[in-house]
Amino acid sequence: MVQRNEEMQSKKLAKAKPGPPTQRFLDIAEIRENAVVLKDGTLRGVFMVSSINFALKSQDEQQATVQSYMQFLNGLEHSIQVVIQSRKMNIDAYMEALKEQERTISNDLLRTQIVDYRAFVNELVELGEIMQKKFYIVVPYDPASDKQKGFMTKVSAAIMPASLVKLNEKKFKERHSALLQRMNIIQNGLVGMGLQSVMLDTQGLIELYYTVYNPDVFDTQELASLSDIRVEQGF
Repeated sequence: MVQRNEEMQSKKLAKAKPGPPTQRFLDIAEIRENAVVLKDGTLRGVFMVSSINFALKSQDEQQATVQSYMQFLNGLEHSIQVVIQSRKMNIDAYMEALKEQERTISNDLLRTQIVDYRAFVNELVELGEIMQKKFYIVVPYDPASDKQKGFMTKVSAAIMPASLVKLNEKKFKERHSALLQRMNIIQNGLVGMGLQSVMLDTQGLIELYYTVYNPDVFDTQELASLSDIRVEQGF
């Protein structure tokens, strides 16, 4: 009787249909040409931005930074999103490099110093988590025609496979060009505040969203290069 129940359970598992793909629940339809295309047809571009230590600046420098920031905000004609990502810093590669130096170095004094330094870093990591902060600015492009869509149209776009709602090439080129113009304006405004920025390319965008949606595994399961990824059509 037990064996029969096990056989029936095995048959049920074998016939079980896979659940809906994860892509169906994401807002992202595709990532191409350094831009994120959402399922409603809008586009997003992302800057990685440097930081400044405001507390270490003089009072005059702080006031100048605040004024520059106010001018930057007042000059915006559309919304932007500022994202601060805090992650535990992975220093495994750095520690392995120290171990390799310890094995290969011939100077006994330097080897002893490396051993002491490794012990210090390990103790520092054990006492408290070392966090790494990254700063991003997300720039949207939302054409007026998309804003006029009704509620049911937006719901349909959200549940349809991304392959059915991809933009045609002409629309994508037009919206992509408008997005790049916005991003150039934003980048010039950041320079006025003394901030450096770089626009994430397609590979960088894929890696960013991979780390966002896979926070527990992105350190151990490294994402392959875009050129090595096999894209399968359909979802």
